[in-house]
Amino acid sequence: MQKRTLGQQGLETSALGYGAMGISIAYGSGDEQEGIATIQRAHDLGVTFFDTAELYGWGENEKIVGRAVKGFRDDIVIATKFGFTHDFGNDSRPEHIREVVENSLRYLGVDHIDVLYQHRVDTTVPIEDVAGTVKEFIDAGTVKYFGLSEAGPETIRKAHAVQPVSVLQTEYSLFERDVESIFPTLDELGIGFVPYSPLGRGFLTGTAKPAAEYEEGDMRTYDPRWQPGNYEQNVQATQRLVELAGSKDATVAQLALAWLLAQSEHIVPIPGTRSVARLEENVKGADLVLTPADLDAIAEILPTGGFGARYAGGMTPVWQ
Repeated sequence: MQKRTLGQQGLETSALGYGAMGISIAYGSGDEQEGIATIQRAHDLGVTFFDTAELYGWGENEKIVGRAVKGFRDDIVIATKFGFTHDFGNDSRPEHIREVVENSLRYLGVDHIDVLYQHRVDTTVPIEDVAGTVKEFIDAGTVKYFGLSEAGPETIRKAHAVQPVSVLQTEYSLFERDVESIFPTLDELGIGFVPYSPLGRGFLTGTAKPAAEYEEGDMRTYDPRWQPGNYEQNVQATQRLVELAGSKDATVAQLALAWLLAQSEHIVPIPGTRSVARLEENVKGADLVLTPADLDAIAEILPTGGFGARYAGGMTPVWQ
């Protein structure tokens, strides 16, 4: 698989990464061994960027990732995150960051973390203090690169002035486009971008079902995009994308990933799946070349994104 550069500090990864969250939370019950097999198959196919977080099972996801990559840890980039509390509040106090990093190193079974993200902006802690704490780890060799997630231009600039930010991670897909307003800041500062939920939380696979058909605990049971009214419009748009993808002997997931890769050479999406077959399908999206006519056709189908808010009940992060 082709490589891409994220930021100006030397971070190089495969063009597509792998998001491990769904092995543990948000998308119904998972199977650890199935997750490990999928991660290892991703490595076989050239994926070198693996994303996890403390939040994903409070260490359980990191343990699974650590076990899965043990045999090839030195060949890959591992990203994890700090900043949540167990009641889903925010805590980026320096002492909490240090505690989380120590735990993550132990859970992952590694001596360093390649990319350390602040998972969400903590408005009670100056971002300069957060960046300074991460800088301590970078100077000590415990962390290689600094990342932010769901942060806005002001926070990014302040953090970058203390410790260069290599990458921003935020939801981005054919369905979710708001983050494009931040791209000029990233370009100016030389910061790479990692889209999470690049397949619209699974909608852009062509397999979406009505919300009521997912098991209890699956986020799609309450995701606004799956609710009546929005759901039907998203199904219709996805079907048009399926037809366009078919004209290129591709799947809609491959089309959606290729679209993301076409937006910038410094974008690395991290689709997640527990299925080896789905993983193999996703990886082929890195080889799909979209023409200007293809991009125009996609823009006609979804000019500004999908139908429905990102989260229910005002949970969408407010960029600082």
